Amino acid sequence: MQGASIAIDDLACRRGDRLLFRGVSLRLEDGEALQVTGSNGIGKSSLLRIVAGLAPAYAGRVATSGAIGLVDERPALDPGQTLGAALAFWRRIDASPDDGNRPGEEQADHLTRLGLAGLLDVPVRYLSTGQKKRAALVRLLGQKAAIWLLDEPLNGLDTHAAALTETLAAEHCAAGGIAVIASHQPFALPGMRGLALAEYAA
Repeated sequence: MQGASIAIDDLACRRGDRLLFRGVSLRLEDGEALQVTGSNGIGKSSLLRIVAGLAPAYAGRVATSGAIGLVDERPALDPGQTLGAALAFWRRIDASPDDGNRPGEEQADHLTRLGLAGLLDVPVRYLSTGQKKRAALVRLLGQKAAIWLLDEPLNGLDTHAAALTETLAAEHCAAGGIAVIASHQPFALPGMRGLALAEYAA
């Protein structure tokens, strides 16, 4: 994952007629992590969506190097499909031609680690909030994205699942990836920097 980077210069975000924040500038290189904090509605999710290229910046510039994976409150899993079928859909999309059969084996490993191996026949709509969040992490791991954008990743998770999420983020950064975590909750990640959006409120 070497070569991953995020460069943000004088970024501003506007929602409707309201300017949420302005003047945000930062750099992240491979192996680094950042936690974005602030009250609800201050623009944490909007910042992640701008970095992901899913929303326009009102002003400023964002440049990234490396594939991006986003996990937010929408797990991007078809609620009408079983968990196994929903994840298989993404596995086919995310797999590289050079992977051979390994993506299926890796996904099975991730499912076991995240406690979902016994739920593959359950429709996504019947999963709990925490189960859906863990399923989204399975998909994220399968993407092999260099940049992780995690929006309130600990919401709906029990103590064990929350600690595992922190461990996965730490492993990702140790392997050279970048993690940006938008959360009002403490997130344990060695060496993580902080960005308090209230300091940039317009």
